Amino acid sequence: MKTTTIAMVSLCVMGTFTASAQLGGLIGKKSAGKKSGSFSTVWESEFDNKASRLALCDGDGQYIIGTDDNSASVIDANGKAIWNGDYKKLTTNKTNNSEYQYTIWKEKGGYLFLFDARKLGTDRVAVLDLATGKELWNSELYQNLIPKGTKAEEGTDQGELETVKYIGELDSFLISQKNSIILVKANTGEKIWETNRFKGGVGKYVYDAKRNEIIMVNFKPTALGALFSGFKNQLVRVNAANGDILWDATFVGTIEKELVTRRAIIDLWIKGDKIFMYLDGMNVYDYNTGQKIWNANYENDMQGANGGLFSGGKRSKIYRTLADPLFTDDAVYLVMLGGRDRTKYVEKHDLASGKLLWASEKITGAFCMPNIYKSGDKILIQVGGKVQVQEFRLEETSSSFGAGMALGGFGGGGTVKQWVPYIYWDYKNQKNSVLCIDDKTGQVAWRSERFDKRITDFILEENKTLFVGDGDEFYGYDIASGKQLFDVKHNDARVGKATDVIDFGEKVVVLSEKGLAAYNKKDGTRAYASDKIKGVDYFYHIGDNYFLRDQRNSKNIIYGIDMSNGETKGSVQSKGKGGSPKYGNGIDITSDGEYIFAFKGKKVEKIKVNN
Repeated sequence: MKTTTIAMVSLCVMGTFTASAQLGGLIGKKSAGKKSGSFSTVWESEFDNKASRLALCDGDGQYIIGTDDNSASVIDANGKAIWNGDYKKLTTNKTNNSEYQYTIWKEKGGYLFLFDARKLGTDRVAVLDLATGKELWNSELYQNLIPKGTKAEEGTDQGELETVKYIGELDSFLISQKNSIILVKANTGEKIWETNRFKGGVGKYVYDAKRNEIIMVNFKPTALGALFSGFKNQLVRVNAANGDILWDATFVGTIEKELVTRRAIIDLWIKGDKIFMYLDGMNVYDYNTGQKIWNANYENDMQGANGGLFSGGKRSKIYRTLADPLFTDDAVYLVMLGGRDRTKYVEKHDLASGKLLWASEKITGAFCMPNIYKSGDKILIQVGGKVQVQEFRLEETSSSFGAGMALGGFGGGGTVKQWVPYIYWDYKNQKNSVLCIDDKTGQVAWRSERFDKRITDFILEENKTLFVGDGDEFYGYDIASGKQLFDVKHNDARVGKATDVIDFGEKVVVLSEKGLAAYNKKDGTRAYASDKIKGVDYFYHIGDNYFLRDQRNSKNIIYGIDMSNGETKGSVQSKGKGGSPKYGNGIDITSDGEYIFAFKGKKVEKIKVNN
C-alpha cells in the first residue's frame, strides 16, 4: 500500500503547469509490441476541481484524489464523487493556499496533510480525513516547517517535508521545531511527547516493535537551518511511548539528499543487539549502550561521479554506484571505494566484531559495482552496470498564463519554462566483468570479461547457474567452475541493446532499449522477441503485471506487457497533470497492477490492464 505522496509548487513532478496536457489516451492498434492489444476503459469521470497539484489513487484504487492549491475532490472506485470542497471552508483555521500537500494512505482512506506558509502571519497546518473530507485537526503552533524563500524541492523528503516525518507503525507525525521534536497523533493532533535532546529533521528511522522504540538519525533541514546553533549529527534510541532518549551517539558525515526524490542517502538496520548504519561506509553500534563497536568507512564517490549539478538546461546527479551491504548470519560484505586511486573492491567483515576476514583484489576502471551476490561458497561481484540518473530538465511548454511568470520557471509569449524531473537508468563507459570470489579466502575463483559495452544485473538459478547479458550478447555460466554454458547473439533479436534482466520462471527476459527478448534457462535458446517499442527508459513489476515506460520527447507512455510471450496488452499515453512521481505525469497505477488511472485537469479515466 502506498504511504505518502507529495505535491510541490515549482518542482512540477506532477506537471503542474503543463497547459498542453491531454487526458491519457489509450493506444490500441497503433501501439508497439509483438501483438497490438488494447486496454479497456472501465469508466471516465471528473473531479469537482482541476487536479493541478495532486492527482492519484490509493494503493487499492478505492479512493482517487485531485487537488489544487485551494481545494480537493475525491471520487470512489466506481468514479462517483465522495466529497469535495475549498480548504478555507473545510478547515476551521482557514488553511487555504497550501503550497505543500501530501497524502498518507491507510487501509480505508487516510490523511491529507496541508501546509499554508503565510508570508505575513502565522503558518497554518491542517489534516483532513481522506475518506470523508472532514477536518481531523489543525494547528498554528508549528512554525518554520516550510523553507521560506527557497525552491520547493529543497523541503521534501520521501513525499514529506524535511521537518515532518510520518511514523506509520505509530500512526503519528514527528514534527521538528527549532529546539525539539514533537510526536503527535496523526488522527487527532494530540501531542504524545516532546524532547529537546534531539534536534533536526529525521533522516532515517527504524521502529523496533518488540521494545516499542525508535532508532533514528537526524540531519540539518533546510527549513530550520538558519535557526540552529551548535547542530550535531545524532543517532538516538527513543522510547516511543514517552519520548525518553535512552542514549544518543554522534557520528561523522553529512547526510545528503537525492536530487529528485529528496530521499536521505543513509540506511539503518537492527540485527540482534546491534545497529548498523550505512553512511559513507558501515558504522556499527551496540543497541543497549549506543557505543560504537566497529566501522569500515571510506569516501563516498557519488559527488565525484556526478559531473556538474548545473549544466545549461539540465541539472543531474548519479546514484546506485555501489552495492548495498550483503548480510549473512555471521558476516557482512561491503563494496569499498579505494583512496586516491579510486579503485573498488569487496571486504568481508565478521558481523559481531567487525574483524576484516578478507579483502578482494582491487578493481581499477570500474565506475560502479552495483551488486554483489552470495551463491553457496562463492561471492559474485558485478563490475560495471547501470546507474540511476536523477535530473531536472528545463523544458518549455505552452501556457494559459500568457506572458505571466510561472513558479519555478519563467515565461513569455504564451509559454513557460519549468524544471521537469526525470529518473532513469543509464550506462557509463567502463571495464565490465563478472568476478567470482571464494567465500573462505577472498581469492578470485574465476572471472569473465566478455562484456565490451555494458553488463546487466545477474540472475542466479538454484546456486548453480548465472545468467547475464551485455549490450549484444546473452550468457550463461556454471557458478562453481566459471564455465561458459552458452553465448547467444542478443542483437539478432532486433530489440536494441540489453538494459536489464528479469527472472520469469523457466525464462530470462532481457529488457532492451526497444523491446524484449526471452531466453530459456536450460539452454539459452530464444523463446521470443517482441516487435520494437520506440524507446524504453523504465521497467515496473507490479503484482503479477509488467510495464514498460517511454518518456521521450516530453511524453509519458506506459506499456502493459505479457511476459510469457512478449505481446503488448495495451498502452496508455498521457501528458496530464498529477499522477504519481513514480510513474510520471498524468499516470498512477494500483498496487496490484490491475488498473491504471490517467488524469487531465478535472478528468479521470480508469483503465483495466487485463481483459
